[in-house]
Amino acid sequence: MNARRRERIIDEIAAGAWIENGMTVAIGQPAPMALVRQIIRRGIKDLTVVDAGFSLDLLIAAGCVRKVVSYYAGGGFGHPVTPMFRRAAERGEIEVWECEEGILCAGLQAAAQALPFLPWRGAVGTSLPEVNPDLKVFADPLRGETLIAVPPIKPDVTMLHAAHADAYGNVRHLGGPGWIDLFMYRAADRTIVQVEQVVANEEIRANPWATTIAGADAIVRAPFGAHPFYSRGFHTQDGDHLKLYADAAHSASGGDRAALESYLNRFCREPASHADYLERVGIRRLLELHEY
Repeated sequence: MNARRRERIIDEIAAGAWIENGMTVAIGQPAPMALVRQIIRRGIKDLTVVDAGFSLDLLIAAGCVRKVVSYYAGGGFGHPVTPMFRRAAERGEIEVWECEEGILCAGLQAAAQALPFLPWRGAVGTSLPEVNPDLKVFADPLRGETLIAVPPIKPDVTMLHAAHADAYGNVRHLGGPGWIDLFMYRAADRTIVQVEQVVANEEIRANPWATTIAGADAIVRAPFGAHPFYSRGFHTQDGDHLKLYADAAHSASGGDRAALESYLNRFCREPASHADYLERVGIRRLLELHEY
C-alpha cells in the first residue's frame, strides 16, 4: 500500500496524544483551539510554545508553558500585553525568546532547510542581540555587511486550523493560509491540521492550485474548532467570549485567580471533547457568529 495515500483523519484525543511534556509546539493563526484545549485538558507541562495572542496566554494561564517564542503577546480589550504572559514573564516563571516577525520566520525557515542559521538584516543596530544571546551579529563574508544569524526554530509538532482537507491530508485555507502557518508547517517534524470540513479527494484534485498544504500528518475534523477566534468563510470572532477570558486573566494577574480557574474549568478542563465545549458555548451563540 502506498503510504502517501493512507487516510490521516484522527480524532482530537489521538491528536492531543502527539503532544508530550517538554516538546516545542508551534500554533498557527487563527489558533486551533480545539487542540489547544486538549493540551490543557491533559495537563501537559514544560512546553516551548511558538504562538501569539490569547491562545498563548491561555496555555500560560493553565501552566503548560516553560518557554515562549513569540513576536506578539498582545490581546486587545485594553491589554497591549496579554495578562498572564506579562505576569509570568515579570516573575521569571517562563523564559521569553525575544524576536520579531522577520526573525521568527528566519528561524523557522532555517529549521525547514536544515541549516545552522539564516542571515537576517532586521534588528541590526537594535538591542535584540543583547536581549537574546542566541542571535549573533556577524559580517557578511561576501560584502562585509553587518547581519544577524538566526538559529533554527524547530517545532516537534505544528498545530493549525484551516477550512478544508481531504482524508489524505491535503489542506485548503480559504483566503490564504494564516500569517506564518506555512513557515511553521515546513519547519515541524509533524503537523496536525484541524479543519471545519473534510471534503472528497476528488474536490481537492479538481482545483489543485487551492491546496495550501499537501499531505499534513494528521487531520482533525473540528467544526467551530477555532472558536473563540474567527474561521474564514465560516464564522467571525466571538469578542464577548474573548473578553470573558481577558477579564478573568486580568483579575488573575492582580492575584485573584478565582475567575480564571472558573473559566479554565468550565471551558477547558471539564468538557471531555470539542463537542462538549461547543455545548457549553451554546448553539444560539455559535449561530450568531455568521460570516457576514
